[in-house]
Amino acid sequence: MRVGETDMRKLLNTLYVSSQGAYVHREDETIVVEKEKKKVLQLPIHTLGGLVCFGNVLCSPAVLGLCAERDVAVSFLTEHGRFLAALRGPVGGNVLLRRKQYRMADDEEKTRATAANVVSGKLANCRIVVNRTIRDHGGKVDAAALRGASDSIGRILDRVPEARTAEEVRGCEGQAAAEYFRVFNHLILEQKEDFVFTGRNRRPPLDEVNALLSFVYTLLAHDVRSALETVGLDPAVGFLHRDRPGRPGLALDIMEEFRPVLADRLALSLINRRQVAGHGFKKAAGGAVIMDDATRKTVLAEYQNRKQDEVRHPYIEETVAVGLLFFIQANLMARYIRGDIDGYPPFFWR
Repeated sequence: MRVGETDMRKLLNTLYVSSQGAYVHREDETIVVEKEKKKVLQLPIHTLGGLVCFGNVLCSPAVLGLCAERDVAVSFLTEHGRFLAALRGPVGGNVLLRRKQYRMADDEEKTRATAANVVSGKLANCRIVVNRTIRDHGGKVDAAALRGASDSIGRILDRVPEARTAEEVRGCEGQAAAEYFRVFNHLILEQKEDFVFTGRNRRPPLDEVNALLSFVYTLLAHDVRSALETVGLDPAVGFLHRDRPGRPGLALDIMEEFRPVLADRLALSLINRRQVAGHGFKKAAGGAVIMDDATRKTVLAEYQNRKQDEVRHPYIEETVAVGLLFFIQANLMARYIRGDIDGYPPFFWR
């Protein structure tokens, strides 16, 4: 599987507009961002694969139409990163592929097998995150606690292929997630007074670590959803995640492989390298913890930087940019659904 320049454009170049009061409009074949009636950015549409708008950002009908015509995914989030809506043009891809996807999702055995592969990828990658912390920082952490969690996740991982139903697979995933997040606070090496993780919470996030995780997960969801739509799959119909109105089940499935090694590691790196600080977060009405503008811009920049890093993909045996991994996995899922390969191969980080 070869990836080309068009793929690079679509999955590495996302424009994030977070300045409140910004106006995004069209000038010929370009996207223009204005703030207080002054032009601050202008980009050719052909260089973009996505547009993400945070909070009070106004987009003209003309620019939305241009994005739809040119297959540029547009997402609208609250100022603090909660997903609101997405816009896309006509559904692309082969309708026969989507019909096969729907039939496969209705097949209990295929759903179980696909969910099992997704969960296997996630659990293996969770162990990578924990084990690398032991390897690189064994003298600074509770290595025994981390080894215990890694061993527990490993035993659960061994049970996944033996699960008889998709519900059992989901149970394995839930047990492993509990083990992983039980020791997540040990992975925080710096600023431990400002960043304390006692458990996963969301809608809204109630502490700085969860606010950071939820924000990066939202960025990841945008990119994975865009990749699935690019190859013609329906991001709403998944295997591990049950169908629910408004929920992109398949995008959440594919995300699971990337949460530990991309999103979680990025959040931990930002904290441990002191690129974000406790004073960059504040508590809003209702108890939600949110990032300030400067912190949000730092996270966006570092997320984009991570997508430029290169890794070796174990299945296609090529070195590719991290930002292309979503597209590759979406393609592999499409090939599996079409029947070109026997099973969906999850991404295992090395």
